[in-house]
Amino acid sequence: MASNPLSSRSFSFYTFAIFNLLVFSLLSASLAFAQTTQPTQEQLEMLDQLPPDQRAAVIEALGSNAPQAGGSNLQRVNEESMVPVELTMPSVDPMSGESPIRRANAGSRIIISFYPLDTLSDTELARLREDPTLNALVGDQVFALDDSGVLTIPGLESVPLLGLSENEIERRLSASSYLTDFDLTVQILELQPTGIEALAPFGYDVFAPNETGFDAPTTGPVPADYVLGPGDTVRIQMYGNTNAIYEFDVTRDGLLNVPEIGPVTVAGISFSEFRKDVNDRVAQMMIGTQVSVTMGQLRAIRVFVLGDVNRPGSHTVGGLSTISGALYRSGGISDVGSLRKIQLKRNGRTVVTLDAYDLLLRGDTRKDRRLQPGDVIFVPPVGATISVGGAVKRPAIYETTGDETLADVVEMAGGLTADAFGPGARLERINDRRERRVIEMDLSAATATNTRVMSGDVLTVPEVLPDFEDTVTVSGHVRRPGPYQWFSGMRLTGLIGSTAELLEGVDPEYVLIRRKAGPAAPIEVVSANLRKALAAPGSGEDPLLQSRDQIIVFSSTHSRQRVIEPILDDLNRQATRDAPSKRVTIGGSVRAPGLYPYESQMRISDLIRAGGGLAEMAYTQQADLTRYSIVNGQQRSTEIVQVDLARALSGDVTADILLKEHDHLRISSVTNWQTEWSVEIDGEVNFPGVFRIQRGETLSNLIARAGGITDEAFAEGAVFLRESLKTQEREQMLMLAKRVEADLIALSLSADTDANKETAATQQMLLQQLRDAEAVGRLVINPAVLSAGAGQSAPLDDIELMDGDVLLIPVKSQVVTVLGEVQQGTSHVYNPELRRDDYIEMSGGATRRADRGMIYVVRASGAVVAGGRSRWFARSDQIEIRPGDTIVVPMEVDRGRSLAIWASVTQILYQVAIAIAAIDSFNN
Repeated sequence: MASNPLSSRSFSFYTFAIFNLLVFSLLSASLAFAQTTQPTQEQLEMLDQLPPDQRAAVIEALGSNAPQAGGSNLQRVNEESMVPVELTMPSVDPMSGESPIRRANAGSRIIISFYPLDTLSDTELARLREDPTLNALVGDQVFALDDSGVLTIPGLESVPLLGLSENEIERRLSASSYLTDFDLTVQILELQPTGIEALAPFGYDVFAPNETGFDAPTTGPVPADYVLGPGDTVRIQMYGNTNAIYEFDVTRDGLLNVPEIGPVTVAGISFSEFRKDVNDRVAQMMIGTQVSVTMGQLRAIRVFVLGDVNRPGSHTVGGLSTISGALYRSGGISDVGSLRKIQLKRNGRTVVTLDAYDLLLRGDTRKDRRLQPGDVIFVPPVGATISVGGAVKRPAIYETTGDETLADVVEMAGGLTADAFGPGARLERINDRRERRVIEMDLSAATATNTRVMSGDVLTVPEVLPDFEDTVTVSGHVRRPGPYQWFSGMRLTGLIGSTAELLEGVDPEYVLIRRKAGPAAPIEVVSANLRKALAAPGSGEDPLLQSRDQIIVFSSTHSRQRVIEPILDDLNRQATRDAPSKRVTIGGSVRAPGLYPYESQMRISDLIRAGGGLAEMAYTQQADLTRYSIVNGQQRSTEIVQVDLARALSGDVTADILLKEHDHLRISSVTNWQTEWSVEIDGEVNFPGVFRIQRGETLSNLIARAGGITDEAFAEGAVFLRESLKTQEREQMLMLAKRVEADLIALSLSADTDANKETAATQQMLLQQLRDAEAVGRLVINPAVLSAGAGQSAPLDDIELMDGDVLLIPVKSQVVTVLGEVQQGTSHVYNPELRRDDYIEMSGGATRRADRGMIYVVRASGAVVAGGRSRWFARSDQIEIRPGDTIVVPMEVDRGRSLAIWASVTQILYQVAIAIAAIDSFNN
């Protein structure tokens, strides 16, 4: 069936009109009522008519926290209590636009920054400094609000801040007479509570509305004691002599009109009694007919839920609902309601008192009675409570009845965890004199478990200490790190029995052992050579381990300082005047230079072993040992000791000096040791490529090694690049950009004329180009250096090469390029008869912005030849033009303002552009 385009357009227009009208209506209401909006029923009906995408747009317009429409939480009339549910808009900070904003609560932590106003005079600042109370506030201060949300600043009056935002707190404090001289900034810290403060009352969230809930089913088997009443549906099936199926609704009079039987009174009787009555009647009045009686749709009943619940009032629940279901329908029990004394009242009498803990902790539903019409569920205020935290399975705040002991409370909390330390439990209690005290309780003792708890008690069960006893721990470059059982007589090889247990790249010659005999014992550090220990197990090279030892195995490539720093920090904290900090240092040509723990009887060879051994470039004949000592307890002296390193490493004890705390050993590198230098030559040489060079080698020597330049080489256009020059060039460009920016700021502060505006626009463009320019690092070289043949003497300006240099030699050029302020920048075929100005005219001539007096020529080598105006004999266009040259016509800048700076800018820009163009053309 074809759709109707007209109808479709009409519907789109209709929904569009509803959309605009509804958005306008709701946003108007939002502005009128600030942060709380109550859409009318008409608005809600309009919202439900919108397509999903437009409905979502309305909700987004109202705010990210606004509830959704169409079966959502937008304000609707509650069908049970007829109480409207408010649509609360998110709080938006009018200053920052962020949502939601933070507000001060009881116990909130806030940071207040106190800084004197910039407008204060010297006299006012001096008066502020002289006031000790106000002077102590200067800077960032952290405060905590009390339980009433009141801020107390030492020495000043208290200020209530409960519910205020950060901006509101700033305005409130600024209004205080004693803080008017400060510029205040406030930040509310969003701290997550921990420990006892983080405990929540047990069980309340179970009755809060959620997806599962306690709603009673409306279908399924009906219990025999279910009491029938008006609104219930009964299904009767007859079979035998009479076959029929009937469904009847119990009337308001409590009657059921059954054919062939007549009216049957059912109100107030149980379902089992009713079923027996019908069976008896059919047996007497309809011989040969049997009957089956079942329940159909159950009636809804109205009950009252009162007291400390979140939504007290009259509620409609299902006919099979129980106390728990009604509590769920009422929004759950409030924070001050009791879970243990929930009363079910019927006809003015208390039928049963439900202890929800029986239901929640033991699954006992016997007192969760089924409700009848008119029942009243009353929740009284919460009784005595006790907080249970720490190493229990279910930490929370529990309500007590007054007869519980510590054992009962621990059972409520699910019992102790596996790592709980029962003998160390602490009970905080307020005594008869209203004083807080702490009582040590051993939960494993009978006297403690029989102790009765009191309201307000706080029970904290600590965990066992994290330290391992009779254990050693191995970490680092091993395959199986972790704790291991220690036994008396255990050695290092008993923990690491072979090299198969080590990872690839391990350093087996330095294994560090951090040792602490007991909690109060000082830290000791010893090391071992695992290679020697594995070669001779049980010998002196295989150290005995002690309980709590931490064995660290290092890699031969990774840095060791990250692992060693915590150990050094421990040793530094132990240092005293009589016991210096136990650390030594090794630097220079070793694999792992840095700080290391000092060991008793430590020698030069031991420190080199700790540093990963000598590096490849190490000078093995001699080393420097710097030693510090205190002279007469007054000053520190320095002594330099020359170490015969070769003898020390060969095992000569006299050369292998014993170290002292703070010694520093430096291993030198062999003379002229360096990484391999290489230089790249590309282009018109007979053997291009990357060449290894030696220190001091010159460019002419390298050209000779490369077979010299070819017959097609354009030596004048060679491009020589050096990385250090590139860095230097980049720094100079940054410095020049700062000078240009300062000149531009000065120009902006001058008279606001059209000429200044045009000059400023031009200079701004040049400044941006200068910032975007890329440093090249080109060095101008003498072409004769490249043309010198084998056996010929090189020019005096020959270049000594450095690592990373690049030489690009292009083919011969036959063009002359014109750049800058000309009508058409282009290249022309070289003609020896043409002069500089001829090439400019061939490019359309100079533009209006050209500075004819500053025209210059950039040679193919990168050298610059300035033209300039001449008032006497020589003409500016008499400069010799050669193949590969570039004629630059610069832009005229304001001659009255730092002409030299702007001339330098334009020259740098053009030279960089020419160099990059040369490199790019060569690469292409």
